[in-house]
Amino acid sequence: MSTPERTLRYVDALREALVQEMDRDPDVFVFGLDVDDHKGIQGSTLGLAERFGPERCFTTPLSEDAMTGVAIGAAVAGMRPVHVHIRMDFLMLCMNQLVNMAAKTHYMYGGAAKVPLVVRSMIGKSWGQGAQHSQGLHAMFMHVPGLKVVAPSNAHDAKGCLIAAIRDDNPVIFMEHRLLYPLEAPVPEEPYTVPLGQARRMTRGDDITIVGVSNMAMECLRAEELLRDVGIGVDLIDPVSLVPLDIDTIAGSARRTRRLLVVDNGWITAGAGAEIAAAVAERLGPEGPLTVRRMGFAPTTCPTTPALERLFYPNPATIAETAHAMVRPGGPAWSPAPERAELAYQRSFKGPF
Repeated sequence: MSTPERTLRYVDALREALVQEMDRDPDVFVFGLDVDDHKGIQGSTLGLAERFGPERCFTTPLSEDAMTGVAIGAAVAGMRPVHVHIRMDFLMLCMNQLVNMAAKTHYMYGGAAKVPLVVRSMIGKSWGQGAQHSQGLHAMFMHVPGLKVVAPSNAHDAKGCLIAAIRDDNPVIFMEHRLLYPLEAPVPEEPYTVPLGQARRMTRGDDITIVGVSNMAMECLRAEELLRDVGIGVDLIDPVSLVPLDIDTIAGSARRTRRLLVVDNGWITAGAGAEIAAAVAERLGPEGPLTVRRMGFAPTTCPTTPALERLFYPNPATIAETAHAMVRPGGPAWSPAPERAELAYQRSFKGPF
């Protein structure tokens, strides 16, 4: 009799990755504001202090700049720190350390020094977080050579990417969307890595290529169901890793469909979507017509009210409507039934497995 597949929540997959890597390598330690409290960063660091002791899981003063300096120094000295900043917004307080120190050390010392540092940070809507607690700033870090940027969309990739990031000798910005935390997917019990720089094809279709970043991969998966109902096939791709970026897989899909829609968890201007769209256009533009669109945050600071949030963030309905218009230009306008367009987290969506 076959053994049923084990499923884990995203947040539990993160915790399991940390436990297994801390068990495997005594140089791995976890620190950051409140990582050792009773909630353990929504459960992702729960029990680590009790299991590994206060020298390997400990809270920090509220000083992002100084504590990031400590993390970089520890990494250069041979440790493998996982620094938890809770929200991505707070990385703005340690930009000099990340951009001028962590990212450049390996190059400036001719390869003699390395910075194996993982920086965990959350993004995303919910709870009325507002302008200073909901920002997706990953594109800023994509711009800096020397930093890797990872944004897994499901529990399987969250565990595998975190283990890969901890073992990597470069600083890695590890982006987690808070609405992904409760979502489940099959996750092997043994340690494994998901290679950075390898995209995941979530669905196969011939009419349009859609790329969804982080949580937007889940919302695009919902949109794919809606589009399938009206006879539109979606080649849906989750980049998983933004730096390095698997542009080959995305361009290969767009070469076949000749339509590319990129849906980001950030603002459109100079964002991850712009980079993906430009890279694909450079490759495929000379081959013939290529229709490209980007979706992301509305061009304003994040609102706090649910009514305005519905206008600020892309959702399955707006994604499906945009893709439909790209595939059938000049045709009648179409919108999915509201009851069919719930957000992924509202349906406990399990992802591409």
